[in-house]
Parts: sequence; C-alpha cells; structure tokens
Amino acid sequence: MSRNISIRKLPKLRHHHPAPQSPPPLPDPSSSVSALTPTPNAAAAQTQLAHLTSLLESHLKKSRIAITSKDLLHFFKSRLRYHPTLSHLDYHLFRYAATLDSFRHDHSTFEYMVRSLVSTNRLDSLPSLLEFISSNPCPCADGIFSCPKIEPMFRVSISSFCRTGRFDDALIAFDIMKRLIDGKPDVALYNIVIHGFVKFAKLDRGVEFYGRMVRDRVKPDVVTFNTLISGYCRSNKFELALEVFREMKEKGCVPNVVTFNTLIKGFFNDGKVEQAVGMAHEMTELGCEFSCVTCEILVDGLGRKGMTMETADLMIDFLRKGVLPKGFDYFALIEMLCVNGKAERAFELVDEMWGKGYDPSLIACTTLIEGLRGVGRTEKSVVLIRKMLNEDIIPDSVTFCCLLHDMCGVGGAVEANKLRLLASKKGLDPDGMMYRILISGYIKEGRKKEGEVLVNEMLDRGFIPDIATYNTLMDGLARSKDSRG
Repeated sequence: MSRNISIRKLPKLRHHHPAPQSPPPLPDPSSSVSALTPTPNAAAAQTQLAHLTSLLESHLKKSRIAITSKDLLHFFKSRLRYHPTLSHLDYHLFRYAATLDSFRHDHSTFEYMVRSLVSTNRLDSLPSLLEFISSNPCPCADGIFSCPKIEPMFRVSISSFCRTGRFDDALIAFDIMKRLIDGKPDVALYNIVIHGFVKFAKLDRGVEFYGRMVRDRVKPDVVTFNTLISGYCRSNKFELALEVFREMKEKGCVPNVVTFNTLIKGFFNDGKVEQAVGMAHEMTELGCEFSCVTCEILVDGLGRKGMTMETADLMIDFLRKGVLPKGFDYFALIEMLCVNGKAERAFELVDEMWGKGYDPSLIACTTLIEGLRGVGRTEKSVVLIRKMLNEDIIPDSVTFCCLLHDMCGVGGAVEANKLRLLASKKGLDPDGMMYRILISGYIKEGRKKEGEVLVNEMLDRGFIPDIATYNTLMDGLARSKDSRG
C-alpha cells in the first residue's frame, strides 16, 4: 500500500517517527504566486514554493489526519513568520489552505493574516483578504450572532488604509464590516476615517463622513469634534471651528483640554488675543484642568505679541486660582522677561511660584541669574543662588564664577567666599578660577590674611602649577593694604 499521504489526509500523532511524507503540490506559481508575492519570475517562485512545501511537510508530518486552523496558525507563527525567504508567501498559503477538503478558516487565521499584511505593508492584498473574510464567515458566525473578532480586524485594516491615504479601500472595508457585525459600528471607527481625511487635507470628505455618522445614528464623541475643530483651524476656517465647538456643547459633549488648546491656538493664529485669553478663562470656569501644553500655548501666543508683563500676570493669576499643572516649566516665560529687561519681574514670579511648590528648572534659574546680573541686581542673584543651593539645585561653575566676580567687584569678597563654601558642601567642586576671583577680591579689599588662607588652600588642592605662580599671588596680597589695619 502506498505511503504517500497528502495534507488532505494527515497521519495521527504517534510515538514513533514516520518517514517524511510529501504534501500535495501548491498551485502553479506562474499563475497565482506571481500576482500575490514579489518573486521576480516563475522559476524563482517555483523554487520558493518547493522550499515552502518541504517546510510544511516537516511541520505537519506528526499532525492529525485533517489539518485544522490551529495547525495552520501554529505553522505560521512558529515556522513561516520569521523565515527569511518564505515569510511573504503566508497569504498564498492562506488561500491555498482554503481549497483543502474539510478545512475552514476561523477568526484566529483571519486575524493573523490581517495583521501580517498590515505589519509588512502589503496593503495591495488586504482588500482581497477582507472580501474573502466576507465570503467565508468564521465558524463563530454560524449562530445568530456575528464573530466578535470581525470589528477589531476591520479596525486595523481601516486604520492602515487611512494612514496611507487609501480612502477608497477604507470606505469599502467599512461597508463590508457594517454588513458583517451586529448593530452599529463603534464611534472609534468613524473617528479613524474622519482623522484620516483631516490628516490628508481632505476636510470636506471628513465633514461628509461625519454627516454619514450622524445619519447612522452613531453619537459623536469628544474625539470626533476635536478632529473637526483641528481640521478647520488648520484650514484657516476658524469661524467654522467655533461652530463645531458650539454644536459640541449643544449635543451635550463636554470639551476637554485638547479642545480648548486647539481653539486657544486658533485664536492666537487668527490674531484674536483677547478671545484666546477669554477661552482660557472659560476653560477654568468649566472645571477643565490646564495641561502644560495649555500654558505653553498661552506664553508663546502672548509673547509673540510682545505682551510679556501681561503673560506673567496671567500665569500668576492662574497660579493663585490653583489651576496651573505641577509639571509646567516656565523657563520660556523667564527667558522672555529677561530678554525684555524685566528680570526683576521674573524674579518676583519665580519667588511666588517656587513658594507654591512650582520648582524652577536649573536652566530657568541660570537664565534668571544672568538676567539679574545684566540689570545690575547682584544682590537678588545672590538670594536666588542661595535658595538654589539650599534646594540642592547646583549651578554650573561658569555662572557661579561670574556671580562671584560680581560680588567681589562691589566689595563682597567675604560673602562670596561664604557662598563658595556653601556650594562646596552641596557638591559644587571649586576650581582654580573661583579661587583666583576670590583672591583678587581680597586684594582689592586689603584682606591679606584671608587671601593667604585661600592661596594655601589652592596649593593643597593642586591648583597652583609652580612656585612662580604661588609667589605672584602672595606678592599681590603682600602689596595690598589691610583695611582693618
């Protein structure tokens, strides 16, 4: 009796290892594979199919008499998926398996095949797969209910079509899905299509699809309205965006932070500063929490109009109302104030915000120190840097040296050295430049003894390269007049 056993009649699993059997030949590569795979010619396709046949034979030789969807799925995942030359033949094998007697695909193989085509960007084959799914329902759908996996599968497909601008395919897939599922499609599916149209600057088609959504009696959600508002703002149709916003509230959909951020930015782009600020206040009145992006939009929008002081006042107002997000980095506002010569106002803002738990970043502090130095307010720079050190915010050595130089320049060498000692305790390693600045300050103030202590400390730390440098520093201190006698 012949021992040739085809895939149509696989042997039962036994404890011994039978000789490898040959599965039936796959379809002619010149007619079918060439249309489905990127093989360059029929000969190359035939070679690949021979490899696939061998691989399939090796995998299924211990399987059941009849191949099942579970067998095929296991073969896809364990053997074919990562094969360097055969993985692209999975759809061909999927279609071939459907021709076998007593075999029926189910949602597991459907779902695998959909995700395989999507993940490898083989979207040309995806429409035919979706038609196949429509014509060959999952066994789950044999009862009165549809397969619960149909909608997720089609969602992935529709999203992929929209992401690549294949809207005709997306709409066909959407219609197929509507026929297969029970009830109405989820609002998220409509949102995917609308977002795709808006992304590809096809706003009119997006609005048309929104109309279809309303006619299908699917209630739009906040994502739907936000997408349309964003589309109108991008198209410089701000009045229409406001109409959508009003419609949104009329239909009982509560705006969220994305809605307000989009409209505030739209107002600024339209040159309507007062309306932008008014929208921010309305946001707080409705109890919608600010995000860091909201604050950044306000700071940037007002800053571009030269309204730096108004921006600071607005942020303080929101701070006192308790609506500022904790993660807000107000560096841009500090920089804007300092650039416009308003460093003292920036200092007041930082002081109040810091006192309410809004710690500034290191770069914000550094920017403010430079701004205060620029307007001659060294004493406030010292106050700020002391607070930084007490909060374990360590300044960079360049900024610190510049501040020490300013302090020594106004007769504050002793305070400057105390500041240096505090910084050392907090982890800022002093360098030779810091010591030179302090020694120079002691020389100007005639503080010979204090200066000599620093020179010897420099020597101990290895900051004096040779005896000549040491003698030069000591001679400078020796020629200075001790102001204390």
